[in-house]
Amino acid sequence: MTIYVGNLSYRATEADLKAVFADYGEVKRVVLPTDRETGRMRGFAFVEMNEDAQEDAAITELDGAEWMGRQLRVNKAKPREDNDQRGNWTKKQDY
Repeated sequence: MTIYVGNLSYRATEADLKAVFADYGEVKRVVLPTDRETGRMRGFAFVEMNEDAQEDAAITELDGAEWMGRQLRVNKAKPREDNDQRGNWTKKQDY
């Protein structure tokens, strides 16, 4: 499972997120997407942890919590939807 973390401060770093989520277990990976044109962080991240129980605990405790002056939105990440060649939105399949 992957955790979606929204409404992040633009000052948040990968190390900051690892430190916060480490309170709930070992963090496997943190992804901070950036805007392709500006290179600026987009205000959300994805966090993966070693165990589902750890991720569930982090979601329960951190959703709605104030951090770096912002109220976090923390939940299970939903599958990404991609724009196909004709401009139609299609759900991305995991193969």
